Amino acid sequence: MAFNFCCSWNPSLFLLLIIVAFFNSSQSILAGNFDQDFAVTWGDGRAKTLNNGKLLTLSLDKASGSGVQSKNEYLFGRIDMQLKLVPGNSAGTVTTYYLSSPGSTRDEIDFEFLGNLSGDPYIVHTNVYAQGKGDKEQQFYAWFDPTADFHTYSIVWNPRSILFYVDGTPIRVYKNLEARGIPYPKNQPMKVYASLWDAEDWATRGGLVKTDWSQSPFTASLRDFKADACVWSSGKSSCGSNSTKPWFSQELDATSQARLKWVQQNYMIYNYCTDAKRFPQGFPPECIANNSTA
Repeated sequence: MAFNFCCSWNPSLFLLLIIVAFFNSSQSILAGNFDQDFAVTWGDGRAKTLNNGKLLTLSLDKASGSGVQSKNEYLFGRIDMQLKLVPGNSAGTVTTYYLSSPGSTRDEIDFEFLGNLSGDPYIVHTNVYAQGKGDKEQQFYAWFDPTADFHTYSIVWNPRSILFYVDGTPIRVYKNLEARGIPYPKNQPMKVYASLWDAEDWATRGGLVKTDWSQSPFTASLRDFKADACVWSSGKSSCGSNSTKPWFSQELDATSQARLKWVQQNYMIYNYCTDAKRFPQGFPPECIANNSTA
């Protein structure tokens, strides 16, 4: 029996086929499930998943904070996470979301959110470690209230560069300058981590403002984890020797470069590449190579 589809148009069936095709093409980057994608690593019950794994809350009290890590390791990718930070007087607290490999020679890509007194802005702290050496801090004030709603914090990590985004706006670029003898994270697969902990000895105004424990427990919320990334398993990458993913060769176009400049001119409050007191013998080599915007 032959079927002639040309004369039996079915809009509902056509729409269904489009939906199925979209799902099949994007299922690798659908919002994750914290129950499936993460393991609680510490906190004695202070890290909780809600809404069938769609929401993760991390809590901190005087006894302990809490943290989780992804079950998968990744070697290059685009990682997105939505966070809503600790509201009110969050001085002394640090909420983290970062990538890291294990060991003393670890690679690491950091987002850290330093709490503050009520009414003062959060500090978005970024850092990059390569082969165990960090000290590449840049800090920014958020241009919105990160405690009022969820905002998306993204890390694009590819062989060319590391890009930090907030709600799609680039705030920092760290380039691969291995050709100039500067280490770059590219060989060690990393897991995704998130935590909430007490750092009152340094987090707020260099430790001058201490944590007000009468406000505890402090709670941060996370949702919509997405990893469009190369999963590392049994010594191999799911991307093979290369990747056709857009993020694999992603760099900033002219519009994104203008947005990056806007953030750095208006909201950057610390750049290690301009801290002459810290580097009296001269700035690190990547600062010069990147025109002081590594």
